[in-house]
Amino acid sequence: MRRLSIIAVTLTALMLAACAPVSETGSPPSDTGSGATGTVSPRPAAPTPQVSVPVAPATPQAVVRAPAPERLAISSLDVDMPVEAVGVQDTGEMEIPERPSIAGWYRFGKAPADAEGTTVIAAHVDDREYGVGPLARLREAKEGDEVTVTDADGTVTTYVTESVTYIPRAELPVDDLFTREGPRTLAVITCGGDFDQQTRTYSDNVVLIAKAQS
Repeated sequence: MRRLSIIAVTLTALMLAACAPVSETGSPPSDTGSGATGTVSPRPAAPTPQVSVPVAPATPQAVVRAPAPERLAISSLDVDMPVEAVGVQDTGEMEIPERPSIAGWYRFGKAPADAEGTTVIAAHVDDREYGVGPLARLREAKEGDEVTVTDADGTVTTYVTESVTYIPRAELPVDDLFTREGPRTLAVITCGGDFDQQTRTYSDNVVLIAKAQS
Protein backbone atom coordinates (compact mmCIF):
# COMPACT_ATOMS: atom_id res chain seq x y z
CA MET A 1 0.00 0.00 0.00
CA ARG A 2 1.40 3.39 -0.96
CA ARG A 3 2.16 5.76 1.94
CA LEU A 4 1.56 9.50 1.54
CA SER A 5 4.41 11.79 2.70
CA ILE A 6 3.46 15.39 3.45
CA ILE A 7 5.27 18.41 4.83
CA ALA A 8 4.81 17.66 8.52
CA VAL A 9 2.81 14.45 8.67
CA THR A 10 2.26 11.10 6.98
CA LEU A 11 -1.36 10.31 6.23
CA THR A 12 -1.94 6.77 7.49
CA ALA A 13 -5.74 6.63 7.51
CA LEU A 14 -8.75 8.82 6.92
CA MET A 15 -12.36 8.49 8.01
CA LEU A 16 -14.62 11.40 7.33
CA ALA A 17 -16.70 11.74 10.49
CA ALA A 18 -20.38 12.60 10.42
CA CYS A 19 -21.42 16.17 9.77
CA ALA A 20 -23.61 17.71 12.42
CA PRO A 21 -27.33 17.42 11.71
CA VAL A 22 -29.64 20.31 10.94
CA SER A 23 -31.52 20.09 14.22
CA GLU A 24 -31.40 18.06 17.41
CA THR A 25 -34.61 16.24 16.61
CA GLY A 26 -35.02 17.00 12.91
CA SER A 27 -34.09 14.84 9.99
CA PRO A 28 -30.88 15.19 7.95
CA PRO A 29 -31.01 16.05 4.25
CA SER A 30 -32.87 13.34 2.36
CA ASP A 31 -30.95 11.20 -0.12
CA THR A 32 -33.85 11.42 -2.55
CA GLY A 33 -35.26 14.37 -4.43
CA SER A 34 -33.55 17.36 -5.91
CA GLY A 35 -32.36 19.15 -2.78
CA ALA A 36 -32.22 19.29 1.01
CA THR A 37 -33.91 21.59 3.47
CA GLY A 38 -33.99 21.92 7.24
CA THR A 39 -34.47 24.25 10.15
CA VAL A 40 -31.74 25.92 12.14
CA SER A 41 -31.57 25.25 15.88
CA PRO A 42 -29.39 26.81 18.62
CA ARG A 43 -25.76 25.80 18.69
CA PRO A 44 -25.26 22.43 20.45
CA ALA A 45 -23.14 22.08 23.57
CA ALA A 46 -20.96 19.47 21.91
CA PRO A 47 -18.75 20.58 18.99
CA THR A 48 -19.43 19.55 15.43
CA PRO A 49 -17.66 16.22 14.68
CA GLN A 50 -14.54 16.75 12.63
CA VAL A 51 -12.78 14.87 9.88
CA SER A 52 -10.60 12.27 11.55
CA VAL A 53 -7.06 12.08 10.13
CA PRO A 54 -4.65 10.03 12.26
CA VAL A 55 -1.11 11.19 11.56
CA ALA A 56 2.48 10.22 12.30
CA PRO A 57 5.77 12.16 12.13
CA ALA A 58 7.43 12.41 8.73
CA THR A 59 10.59 13.92 7.36
CA PRO A 60 9.84 17.49 6.22
CA GLN A 61 10.46 18.11 2.55
CA ALA A 62 11.21 21.45 0.95
CA VAL A 63 8.53 22.13 -1.64
CA VAL A 64 7.44 25.04 -3.78
CA ARG A 65 3.81 25.66 -2.94
CA ALA A 66 1.31 26.20 -5.72
CA PRO A 67 -1.39 28.89 -5.26
CA ALA A 68 -4.11 27.79 -2.85
CA PRO A 69 -7.62 27.17 -4.18
CA GLU A 70 -10.13 29.77 -2.99
CA ARG A 71 -13.41 28.90 -4.69
CA LEU A 72 -15.29 25.74 -5.74
CA ALA A 73 -18.13 25.85 -8.26
CA ILE A 74 -20.39 23.19 -9.79
CA SER A 75 -22.73 25.08 -12.07
CA SER A 76 -25.08 22.15 -12.68
CA LEU A 77 -25.84 22.06 -8.93
CA ASP A 78 -25.79 25.82 -8.31
CA VAL A 79 -22.80 25.28 -6.02
CA ASP A 80 -20.47 28.26 -5.64
CA MET A 81 -18.62 28.35 -2.34
CA PRO A 82 -15.40 29.70 -0.84
CA VAL A 83 -12.54 27.34 -0.02
CA GLU A 84 -10.16 27.72 2.92
CA ALA A 85 -6.82 25.98 3.39
CA VAL A 86 -6.97 23.53 6.30
CA GLY A 87 -4.48 21.32 8.06
CA VAL A 88 -4.45 18.96 11.02
CA GLN A 89 -5.56 19.78 14.56
CA ASP A 90 -3.51 18.97 17.67
CA THR A 91 -5.96 16.14 18.29
CA GLY A 92 -4.84 14.49 15.06
CA GLU A 93 -8.02 15.35 13.16
CA MET A 94 -8.21 17.16 9.85
CA GLU A 95 -9.47 20.69 10.22
CA ILE A 96 -12.65 21.45 8.32
CA PRO A 97 -14.56 24.75 8.25
CA GLU A 98 -17.39 24.80 10.78
CA ARG A 99 -19.87 26.39 8.39
CA PRO A 100 -21.14 23.99 5.70
CA SER A 101 -21.14 26.93 3.31
CA ILE A 102 -17.32 26.93 3.35
CA ALA A 103 -15.19 24.08 2.01
CA GLY A 104 -11.74 23.07 3.21
CA TRP A 105 -8.75 22.24 1.01
CA TYR A 106 -6.23 19.83 2.55
CA ARG A 107 -3.15 22.05 2.26
CA PHE A 108 -0.63 19.26 2.89
CA GLY A 109 -1.84 17.57 -0.28
CA LYS A 110 -1.90 18.65 -3.90
CA ALA A 111 -3.20 21.94 -5.34
CA PRO A 112 -4.95 22.39 -8.71
CA ALA A 113 -1.85 24.03 -10.21
CA ASP A 114 0.37 21.05 -9.39
CA ALA A 115 1.40 18.94 -12.37
CA GLU A 116 0.04 15.69 -10.92
CA GLY A 117 -1.85 14.20 -8.00
CA THR A 118 -5.26 14.68 -6.40
CA THR A 119 -6.59 17.89 -4.85
CA VAL A 120 -8.90 17.10 -1.91
CA ILE A 121 -11.70 19.51 -0.93
CA ALA A 122 -14.27 18.62 1.75
CA ALA A 123 -17.16 20.29 3.59
CA HIS A 124 -19.85 19.42 6.08
CA VAL A 125 -23.20 18.60 4.54
CA ASP A 126 -25.10 20.44 7.30
CA ASP A 127 -24.85 21.88 10.79
CA ARG A 128 -27.35 22.43 13.59
CA GLU A 129 -26.57 26.15 13.79
CA TYR A 130 -25.85 27.01 10.18
CA GLY A 131 -28.26 24.68 8.38
CA VAL A 132 -27.76 22.79 5.12
CA GLY A 133 -24.66 23.44 3.03
CA PRO A 134 -24.20 23.58 -0.77
CA LEU A 135 -22.65 20.11 -0.92
CA ALA A 136 -25.92 18.55 0.24
CA ARG A 137 -26.58 18.38 -3.53
CA LEU A 138 -23.27 16.70 -4.36
CA ARG A 139 -25.04 13.32 -4.75
CA GLU A 140 -26.95 14.78 -7.71
CA ALA A 141 -23.83 15.43 -9.80
CA LYS A 142 -23.57 13.40 -12.99
CA GLU A 143 -20.76 12.10 -15.15
CA GLY A 144 -19.62 14.88 -17.44
CA ASP A 145 -20.59 17.75 -15.11
CA GLU A 146 -17.94 20.47 -14.99
CA VAL A 147 -16.37 21.52 -11.70
CA THR A 148 -14.19 24.61 -11.47
CA VAL A 149 -11.68 25.61 -8.82
CA THR A 150 -10.33 29.17 -8.70
CA ASP A 151 -6.89 29.72 -7.19
CA ALA A 152 -5.63 32.68 -5.19
CA ASP A 153 -3.90 34.04 -8.28
CA GLY A 154 -7.13 33.97 -10.28
CA THR A 155 -6.32 30.82 -12.27
CA VAL A 156 -9.40 28.69 -12.97
CA THR A 157 -8.96 24.94 -13.33
CA THR A 158 -11.82 23.07 -14.97
CA TYR A 159 -12.46 19.44 -14.10
CA VAL A 160 -14.91 16.96 -15.66
CA THR A 161 -16.80 14.66 -13.30
CA GLU A 162 -16.05 10.96 -13.76
CA SER A 163 -17.98 9.49 -10.83
CA VAL A 164 -20.05 10.25 -7.74
CA THR A 165 -19.99 7.43 -5.21
CA TYR A 166 -21.35 6.61 -1.77
CA ILE A 167 -18.50 5.03 0.23
CA PRO A 168 -18.92 3.65 3.78
CA ARG A 169 -16.83 5.82 6.09
CA ALA A 170 -14.69 2.91 7.24
CA GLU A 171 -13.87 1.99 3.65
CA LEU A 172 -12.75 5.38 2.35
CA PRO A 173 -9.81 4.67 -0.03
CA VAL A 174 -7.28 7.00 1.57
CA ASP A 175 -4.30 6.13 -0.61
CA ASP A 176 -6.30 6.66 -3.79
CA LEU A 177 -7.88 9.94 -2.70
CA PHE A 178 -4.75 11.52 -1.25
CA THR A 179 -2.27 10.38 -3.86
CA ARG A 180 0.44 12.79 -4.92
CA GLU A 181 0.92 10.94 -8.21
CA GLY A 182 -1.05 10.31 -11.36
CA PRO A 183 -3.33 12.56 -13.45
CA ARG A 184 -4.47 15.92 -12.09
CA THR A 185 -7.63 14.97 -10.22
CA LEU A 186 -10.13 16.61 -7.89
CA ALA A 187 -11.87 14.79 -5.03
CA VAL A 188 -14.83 16.60 -3.44
CA ILE A 189 -16.11 14.94 -0.27
CA THR A 190 -19.07 15.41 2.07
CA CYS A 191 -21.27 13.24 4.28
CA GLY A 192 -24.23 11.18 3.09
CA GLY A 193 -26.16 7.95 3.38
CA ASP A 194 -28.26 6.99 6.38
CA PHE A 195 -28.22 9.11 9.52
CA ASP A 196 -28.02 7.50 12.97
CA GLN A 197 -29.82 9.68 15.55
CA GLN A 198 -28.11 7.91 18.47
CA THR A 199 -24.53 8.30 17.30
CA ARG A 200 -25.36 11.42 15.25
CA THR A 201 -23.30 10.11 12.35
CA TYR A 202 -23.86 9.48 8.67
CA SER A 203 -23.11 6.04 7.34
CA ASP A 204 -21.26 7.12 4.20
CA ASN A 205 -19.23 9.74 2.44
CA VAL A 206 -20.31 11.15 -0.91
CA VAL A 207 -17.20 11.37 -3.08
CA LEU A 208 -17.05 13.16 -6.44
CA ILE A 209 -14.03 12.38 -8.61
CA ALA A 210 -13.21 14.68 -11.53
CA LYS A 211 -10.28 14.92 -13.94
CA ALA A 212 -8.64 18.18 -14.99
CA GLN A 213 -9.08 19.21 -18.59
CA SER A 214 -5.77 19.43 -20.43
